[in-house]
Amino acid sequence: MTSTYLCSGVTWHGTEPVLVLREVPSEPAGDAPDGELGLRDVSLASGSRLGFEVVATGRYCLGFHRVHGRDDRTWVPCVDQAPAARSHQCGRCFAQDDVRFMHDIHRSGIAPAGLKRYLDQPHWLYVATFADGSTKVGTASDPRKRGRLVEQGAVVAQFVAHADDGRVVRILEDEVTRSVGLPQAVRSATKAASLCAPLPLAQLERINDGFALASRGLLQGGVDVEGFEVVHEEFEPPSSWSAVLRYGGLQPYPEPLERGQHGFVLREVLGSSAIVAIDGTDLLFVADLAQLKGRRLQFGDFSTRVPAVQEALF
Repeated sequence: MTSTYLCSGVTWHGTEPVLVLREVPSEPAGDAPDGELGLRDVSLASGSRLGFEVVATGRYCLGFHRVHGRDDRTWVPCVDQAPAARSHQCGRCFAQDDVRFMHDIHRSGIAPAGLKRYLDQPHWLYVATFADGSTKVGTASDPRKRGRLVEQGAVVAQFVAHADDGRVVRILEDEVTRSVGLPQAVRSATKAASLCAPLPLAQLERINDGFALASRGLLQGGVDVEGFEVVHEEFEPPSSWSAVLRYGGLQPYPEPLERGQHGFVLREVLGSSAIVAIDGTDLLFVADLAQLKGRRLQFGDFSTRVPAVQEALF
């Protein structure tokens, strides 16, 4: 019998991107430990082939996290294997998730003890720019400083502040959003689409420089909070990303990834956006693999349909 997996999305282990999967048990998981749930990482290395079928409609709950400290957390599967009601969680799991307090603790002061211990470590404030010039402000804990930007797919980024803890850095983040106008999120679909027509790298650097300069200026004189210092540090993306930006004629992936059968060869991955080759055509496509998060998948020798794509393009 073919196993079914619940996809948790794309992550990076050092320089290698992987698709994170957990086997869907035949019965509700209950309180089974994480290690018994068929954890599997599928490599997204250049040259590898990925073939899968989306076997259910909609997204399913990815469970929730218990945070115990700075580098200690437990993933708890959704006991009901329920459809996702908001983002990638059902209502029951969202209500139990320690991480949900993270974005409001600097205003409310309310959070579980483990999350407070996690936030009680240095954090970084960054300004990240993507291939079409879209720019955001964001935060990362000290151990996740570079990995956060790699997973987000930032083409150019700078760290603009180093804060004593996670509460202070979120105050700074809100101030930059309010005064500089930078959002705190850019949609994965926007990031993927931007790779089909990226701006020149020099222009992206100028855009990022402008927002980073404005953010540092604000932090140096317009924020009434202690516990941070302004910094000037550039993010160094993986060396493979320069190859992605040099591709010409990239096309949007021709089929919706949230349903149907798909199969392609991976050329490069930038964040969660993949440059892929489809059998039967010399064209290269950009696939937003973040669309697979929360989907149920089965793997096999599948291929993405080509004829309709070629008719649309030519």
